[in-house]
Amino acid sequence: MSSIKLVILDRDGVINVDGDPIIKTPDEWQPLPGSLEAIARLTQAGYHIAVATNQSGIARNILSLETLHAIHQRMHEAVREAGGHIDVVVFCPHSDANECGCRKPMPGMLYTVNERLDLDLTKVPVVGDSLRDVQAAMAANARPILVRTGKGERTLEQHSLEHVPCYDDLQAFVDDYLSDEAAASNNKGGTS
Repeated sequence: MSSIKLVILDRDGVINVDGDPIIKTPDEWQPLPGSLEAIARLTQAGYHIAVATNQSGIARNILSLETLHAIHQRMHEAVREAGGHIDVVVFCPHSDANECGCRKPMPGMLYTVNERLDLDLTKVPVVGDSLRDVQAAMAANARPILVRTGKGERTLEQHSLEHVPCYDDLQAFVDDYLSDEAAASNNKGGTS
């Protein structure tokens, strides 16, 4: 297994404003304040970024694969302009009715990231805004992180998730995560 550093992000409600009911065009894709800069900071700190997103609009014929790819192209460009990079985007095109293994809360997409990047997910943060994101991370033995953006506040109100670290938004998570990494790195250096 590889020792690369990785953070896995949900898309809607974490990186961009959640659509109502879904994002159907590239123009509807709008980044949340600070999210692009947060991804850029992770990239510049040596992290690989993966995005794992449920996109049932495909199964429901609301969204075509071509349009989804155009939306993701817009996301890649926006992240690149901010100085970051997304390495892998995986998506589930199914609806709940399909009972697939990739639609969160199932861990299939996280396993796909694992296979593509050849790494152990055990300590990898999976940042999401819903119970499904938390459940998928736990099923893959990864580290669930919740943000209050998107569906996050409602998720916290409806479910008991005291055991899951929670942040106001992606930027707040990255601030804390990189700060902890810097502190751990300094402690490894020892004293003279």
